[in-house]
Amino acid sequence: MSTRTEYDSMGAVEVQSDRYWGAQTQRSLENFKIGGHRMPRPMIKALGLVKFAAAEANCAM
Repeated sequence: MSTRTEYDSMGAVEVQSDRYWGAQTQRSLENFKIGGHRMPRPMIKALGLVKFAAAEANCAM
């Protein structure tokens, strides 16, 4: 497994190369029990629609 070194205000931390997150997320994974639950696709779609509607409303202002 290859890793890369990410840095934040607390220093350096090793993150697997195939991960998309940085130092702060890696520290959270190491220090807190984080479940493997993922957000359901319909919820992600709904949030996207809300953001789209907000962007349209803000553009019209």
